[in-house]
Amino acid sequence: MWIGWIEFDVLLGDVHSLKEKRSVLRPVLAELKRRFDVSVTEAGLHDQYRRTEIGVGLVAADRAHLIEVLAAVDRFMAARPELELLSARQRELRSDD
Repeated sequence: MWIGWIEFDVLLGDVHSLKEKRSVLRPVLAELKRRFDVSVTEAGLHDQYRRTEIGVGLVAADRAHLIEVLAAVDRFMAARPELELLSARQRELRSDD
């Protein structure tokens, strides 16, 4: 079994409040869950309205599938016009590591 995750440090565009931040993030997080069948959370910088950290994780039977899904998630996030990716960190672990 393989466990993988990717963490994004994100700068939001024209956002001026935490309420606006939620209105931008909610559909992005929902689409990630729906499209890729992954676990998603806003993982940090909750009190800053123009920055956030998003974590995406999944468990897969084989490493190839894990890498494929994480790469697709990365491409999806990079293509979002309302988000500017500052960094992305990815990690994979085998369950017996």
